[in-house]
Amino acid sequence: MSFEVPASVRPVRDAVHAFMTERVEPAEPVLRKGGEEAAETLAGLQREAKREGLWALGHPKELGGGGLPFLDYVYVNEVQGRSEFGQLALGTYSLQDSLMLHLYASEAQRERFLEPLVAGEIFPSFAMTEPGVSSSDPTQLTTTATLEGGEWVIRGRKWFTTAANVAAYTTVMCRTEPEDTSPYLSFSMILVPTDTPGYTIVRDTPVLGLDGGHCEVVYDDVRVPESNLLGPRGHGFVIAQERLGPGRIFHCMRFLGQAQRAFDLMCERLHQRTAFGGPLHEKQLLQQHVFDSYTEIQASRLLTLHAAHKIDSTGDGLGAEARVEIGAIKVVAARMLHNVIDRAIQVHGAEGLTEDTPLGHMYRHARAGRIFDGPDEVHITTTARRILREYRKGRNWEFGLR
Repeated sequence: MSFEVPASVRPVRDAVHAFMTERVEPAEPVLRKGGEEAAETLAGLQREAKREGLWALGHPKELGGGGLPFLDYVYVNEVQGRSEFGQLALGTYSLQDSLMLHLYASEAQRERFLEPLVAGEIFPSFAMTEPGVSSSDPTQLTTTATLEGGEWVIRGRKWFTTAANVAAYTTVMCRTEPEDTSPYLSFSMILVPTDTPGYTIVRDTPVLGLDGGHCEVVYDDVRVPESNLLGPRGHGFVIAQERLGPGRIFHCMRFLGQAQRAFDLMCERLHQRTAFGGPLHEKQLLQQHVFDSYTEIQASRLLTLHAAHKIDSTGDGLGAEARVEIGAIKVVAARMLHNVIDRAIQVHGAEGLTEDTPLGHMYRHARAGRIFDGPDEVHITTTARRILREYRKGRNWEFGLR
C-alpha cells in the first residue's frame, strides 16, 4: 500500500483542512466558553459544512452522509482532528453510534434515533464505564436490566457518559443475563432516552479541570420498552468491540491532526523568538524537540495507516483481524500526542502555560487519551499476548505479511 494521500481524496481533505484552520480554529475561544453564543456559532459552522458538502463525510450515503470509504475517511479525519470541535462542526461526532445503529437498530429505532443523528438534529451518548469498577475489565460492570412486564428496568450508576447533558438518548451497557452465564454473553445494549424518569445526571465530571460533558448518571428504576434492546440479547460485548475497533483508528488519526497543529506552533515559535544572542531555531537542544517530534509523529502515522489498511482489507470494517495493530496504535499515538504537545509548551515557555495558545487545552485532552477507550496497560498486555500466542503455536510474527 501507499501511505500518500490518494489523489481522489486530496480535494476534500484540503477543503476540510481549510474549513478547520480558517473557521473552526478561530472560533475555539467562543466555543469553549459555552452558552448561547457558542451554540449559535456551532450551528453556523454546521450550516456552512452542510452547504459546502463537508457534512458527515464518513457516514454511509444511504444514511444521508458523504459516503467516503473507510480508508479515504481516515485521511480526512486526520485534518479534522486539529480541533476538539472539528467533529461537532462537520457532523462526524455521531459516526461510531451511527454505524452501530446502522448494523443493529430495528426499523423503529432507525427512524427515532438514526436519521436525526446523522442530520445533526440530536446527540448520542454511550454508557459503559462505572465509578468504583475497573473499566479495563468490563465483565465487572454492575448496572443491571431486568425484564418486567414487557419493559427493561435498569438499575445502576454510570460515569464518563460523554454528552449525556445534551444527548437525546444513551446506549447503556448492562447485565441482562443470570450470574451463571459466561461474562461475555451476560451484557446487552439498551437505548435509553435521556428524558426517561429515573435517568438522573448527578454531575458533569471535570477532566483535568476541563468541563467536557463527561457525566455521571444514576439509573433509578429506569423503565424503557423491551423493544429498546439494541441487537440480540447478551450481544453487548460484540457490539462494543465492533464500535470501538474502527473508533480507535479515528481517535488516533485525530491525535495526528492535533500533533501536526502542535508541531506547527512549535516550529513557528522557534523562528519567532530569540534568546542568548540568536534565534531559538539555532539552539541544538530545541532542534532535538523538532527531531523527536517529527519521528514520533511519522512513526505513529505510518502505524495508524497500516492498521486502517488492515481493517479496510478484511472487508468487514470492524477490526477483528487487526487487534494487534489497533492495540499498538492506541498506545503509541496517545503517547506521541502527549509528548509533542509537551515539547510545544516547553518551546513557548510561560506563554505555553496560558490560554493565549490552544496548547493547554490540547495537553489536558492528550493526557486523557491514554486512559479513554482503554488504558495503555491493557492495550500493551493484550497486544503482547496476541503476538506471543503465535509463538506458542510454533509460528512467528512476520511483520511484512501482517
